[in-house]
Amino acid sequence: MQANKVIEHITTWLKDYCEQAGQKGFVVGVSGGIDSAVTSALCARTGLATLCVEMPIHQAFDQVTRAQDHITWLRERHPNVRMEVVQLTPVFDQLVDALPKDDEGGMELSLANTRARLRMTVLYYFAGLLRFLVAGTGNKVEDFGVGFFTKYGDGGVDLSPIADLTKTEVYAVARELGVIESILEAPPTDGLWGDARTDEDQIGASYPELEWAMAMRAKGVGRHTELTDRQREVLAIYDRLHAANRHKMEPIPVCLVPEEWKD
Repeated sequence: MQANKVIEHITTWLKDYCEQAGQKGFVVGVSGGIDSAVTSALCARTGLATLCVEMPIHQAFDQVTRAQDHITWLRERHPNVRMEVVQLTPVFDQLVDALPKDDEGGMELSLANTRARLRMTVLYYFAGLLRFLVAGTGNKVEDFGVGFFTKYGDGGVDLSPIADLTKTEVYAVARELGVIESILEAPPTDGLWGDARTDEDQIGASYPELEWAMAMRAKGVGRHTELTDRQREVLAIYDRLHAANRHKMEPIPVCLVPEEWKD
């Protein structure tokens, strides 16, 4: 991968899009993970104003530390970067207290997604205040493979600079950018559960495995292809998630009413 060329291409794309949209800069939610680190670094490279927002909700200490260390690293290199910390834990707790409780077992996932949607609301508050664009942090496997994002949460963005890069490619770009080692070494996590569970714990497969599965499906691998038991298991995981989350990856369906009925 020619990471330096990819970096220059995305940086130019970001700057051109922002200027053509008549906006002044970017706002990025920084979580302490690799995707938000790369996205914020690419936005910063444009020279346009870049606001990094950290929004802890019962966040693990190491995630908060990585996020703040990354923003510090970024600000040392780019004078156009500034930071806001919005403590969302009390807001989230108040909302939880106000909501009805569920006995069917779906509340934990629903509340995890609620965290992401609270953060989206904060990002758009700053975007509206400053005339900035919300830059998404989703990669190709998350956004178009298994749909591993929250609809109208981290999926609610104005533009997606790294959504054509696999996780492996995101790491390559991160190394070229010089992203701090603690982020490069941290296991990927969405940080929505208030514990140490990783993306792999939730999905049941690693990102390299999912990238392989996505490539296999793109090639149209048939039932008679020789695969190991683990490969078949990964393909099954990929297929199940891709089907279940298809609604996130497609445009919102619109019910079209025959024109003659509108007269």
